[in-house]
Amino acid sequence: MPDRRVFLSAAAGGLTTNIFPSLARGANDKARAGFIGMGRMGMGNLGAAMRQENLEVAAVCDVYQPNLDKAAAAAKGAKVLKDFREILADKSIDIVCISTPDHWHAYMAVEACKAGKDVYVEKPISATIEEGQLMVKAARKYNRVVQAGTWQRSQPHYQQLAKLLAEGAIGGVSFVRTFNYGNMDPEGIGNPPDSAPPPELDWDMWLGPAPNRPYNRNRFGIDPKAFSHFRWFWDYAGGMMTDWGVHVLDIVQLAFNEEMPRAITAIGQKNYVKDNRETPDTLQVTYDYPRFIATYENRFFNGNALAPYGNTAFHGTKGTLLCDRGGFRIIPERGPNAIEPMEVRATGNGNNQHWANFMECVKSRQKPNSDIENCFRSTSTCLLGNIALRSKLRVDWDAATEKILQPEARKYSSREARKPWKISL
Repeated sequence: MPDRRVFLSAAAGGLTTNIFPSLARGANDKARAGFIGMGRMGMGNLGAAMRQENLEVAAVCDVYQPNLDKAAAAAKGAKVLKDFREILADKSIDIVCISTPDHWHAYMAVEACKAGKDVYVEKPISATIEEGQLMVKAARKYNRVVQAGTWQRSQPHYQQLAKLLAEGAIGGVSFVRTFNYGNMDPEGIGNPPDSAPPPELDWDMWLGPAPNRPYNRNRFGIDPKAFSHFRWFWDYAGGMMTDWGVHVLDIVQLAFNEEMPRAITAIGQKNYVKDNRETPDTLQVTYDYPRFIATYENRFFNGNALAPYGNTAFHGTKGTLLCDRGGFRIIPERGPNAIEPMEVRATGNGNNQHWANFMECVKSRQKPNSDIENCFRSTSTCLLGNIALRSKLRVDWDAATEKILQPEARKYSSREARKPWKISL
């Protein structure tokens, strides 16, 4: 049987540019955007946004001066601010991009919606399930377009594979495996002592709604060779489960009509890493969905994935679909009724495509590819994995009421915000 390779047309690359000439509010106007959080992800979003012909960078904001200096150099002429509330108060700003650490996402997004601004907010959308629920309510109450940073949804090959799975291209799917592996030095990020914060950082503002803790270099976590290490501490994030798990499980839920799991179990711990992180270095979470079982696996000390391709595997009765950001492959099951193999490669830049979709929806007022409600489900699925891990319980989830059924596990679904950062609608 011949191998059939299918490549997306070059026309898909056109998604990287704007498909409409102007926003609804004026024939020659551009949307004015303010950017909050100018670390590695913030600078990536700034670059993608600056490629959109219908967007003007009005302001950049960060509480860490070196990040702010980089952003100011990239967005010449933009206001340079240290307090995000100045962006929210500026009536000339239409869009707010939030690329801060996770624990700030919900408060800033809700306040931006209340200020009448459309929002691009990084994933995971929140640090707790309750925060995510408030973000969805704010978007709907104030009629705002809110795009989450799960930009894989704007890659054409992911949209194509979701359609193929819905059409039964690999038969009935009973099991999905998602994973990301690596091999790092057991010393990890080290064990620096608590200390005074550097003078170029407003540590109290960086903490914001999170508990008041002494400054620690790893909690802040700026690293020129890695994404910030704050994600390894429960006060601010959820480890690899919410950092990368949200990307791969988001595609699983895209492919199955946004279903959420009914039950979740998790086992994980720090097996080898010797640093002061709190989140596990080895983790396996199992999700019971209505039609299939899915797993998320992460390890830091062996990078061999065994699978020949990708970071997600859909196992069907007729074949296996393996995918990642670079494309997907279908590997047939053997037998007289075997399907043909297929390979599709990605085209264009996914983050640029995602921003183009966002800007299109700012004009049309339609829901974007990663609407806040979709990413609430994906984020909550990951948070439920961490809740099962930390509570040491099988967690049952009622998607209709958006509640955990085990009372003793519910304490992990919300948190008390430090004053004055309590979210209100």
